[in-house]
Amino acid sequence: GSSWNNCDFESNLCEVLPEFNLQPGWIRRNGQSGMGPPYSDHNGNESAYFLSLSSEMQSSSAALRTRVFLPTDEEHLCQIRFHYWVSQMSRTLMVGLQKLSEDTVTNIWQVSGELRNQWNANTITINSTEKFEVIFSGMVETQRQGESVAIDDITFSEGC
Repeated sequence: GSSWNNCDFESNLCEVLPEFNLQPGWIRRNGQSGMGPPYSDHNGNESAYFLSLSSEMQSSSAALRTRVFLPTDEEHLCQIRFHYWVSQMSRTLMVGLQKLSEDTVTNIWQVSGELRNQWNANTITINSTEKFEVIFSGMVETQRQGESVAIDDITFSEGC
């Protein structure tokens, strides 16, 4: 509903991911960019924008952090809905939770390439008694042409 905060990457503004265009390794692009798959966003629109891992990544992983969210409660769990594309087995997308009192990131969801080149949707529910950040991490084992990790339309419920 309207109480969900959506990042569709059509503009450079996204309140929840304030610095997504400064995150090394992730680039905002569309299907016409000439950078390989995906060739459209999850709605099939070739000119609509999404984030994907740069093929020029220097390291094996790239993290995308949200702003800090307040603790959740029974009535307001934090739900995060997003679309993702992971092609080939050497690609992984992980979603992690970092509580502000902890140095470590707890992995709460991950997917590796299924060799089926298509957009998928997922919803994650987060329950945290303290302030937290959510981290989307794309990982690459070997650099090959035509392989990709992409993410589109990240939507945060009002409990976030």
